[in-house]
Amino acid sequence: MASLKTVLYLEICLNAWMITTAEKDLVPKAENVRWFSLDFKTILTWTTKASPDYTFSVLYSSDDGDWLECYDCSQVSEMECDMTNSLRPFDRTYSADIQTEHVTMDYNSDPEELTHTYSAKFNPHKQSNISAVKFTVSAKDERTVIVNITDPLTSIHDYGKQLTIRDILKNDLKYKISYYKSGSTGKRDVISNSSVAEVSQLDAGESYCFMVAAFIPSRPKSTQQGAWSKQLCNHVPRTVLQELSVGAWVGAVFIVLTVVIIIVTVTVLCCKRRKQRNKAPYTAQLSAPA
Repeated sequence: MASLKTVLYLEICLNAWMITTAEKDLVPKAENVRWFSLDFKTILTWTTKASPDYTFSVLYSSDDGDWLECYDCSQVSEMECDMTNSLRPFDRTYSADIQTEHVTMDYNSDPEELTHTYSAKFNPHKQSNISAVKFTVSAKDERTVIVNITDPLTSIHDYGKQLTIRDILKNDLKYKISYYKSGSTGKRDVISNSSVAEVSQLDAGESYCFMVAAFIPSRPKSTQQGAWSKQLCNHVPRTVLQELSVGAWVGAVFIVLTVVIIIVTVTVLCCKRRKQRNKAPYTAQLSAPA
């Protein structure tokens, strides 16, 4: 009899465990958690099986500290969370915890009973991508141009002011300027510490094309450089002589040399004939009888 009770008890426990396991398998756990960040606007995304019975809440931690609730992403049905306003200061390392909750769950529920998915660590200052910049090019003199770069705006506001990437990165922000002479394949790079840069030692009278990208050397190599800007060229009007090709120059030199040779030859022949004419009367006078 005792053994029968034991068997029944074990069977009940096994069935309860199977039911609990099955219920957990039906919970739409967050998967494929990703950070997407551009100009310090940071979105956390994930995928899951859609279910009207469950929502998600996001918690975050700074430098492995206490978990804090992201109030913008509490009991949401969407599979993304705008973390921009939560990840401050920017130069810290953050982690996110995506909790799956049943719609009937009350706040007295044990958090340990929830399904959790943890993100990879993310540091906005070191990892947020930087968009392409805008810039202008103006001539300072025949061999120098001024590149004037506009710092990209972010979606961050402080005391009513919309911050630029320089407001956030400060002295860490530099710009890489890549340029080449029109018609040439050889490129050169210049690193500028400020948003206004001089590019000098250019060939006078030549046209050049420029591209600019944000450059943060203090970052890991994979995120050091922002997106390249559109190419901008300063077109310098070329003279007729500059437009001549090498073949045209060779032909022109050949023609000039030919003309010079003809002129010299004609001049020499004319001089010889003049001498012969002048010599003929003098010879006739010497041969006449006295």
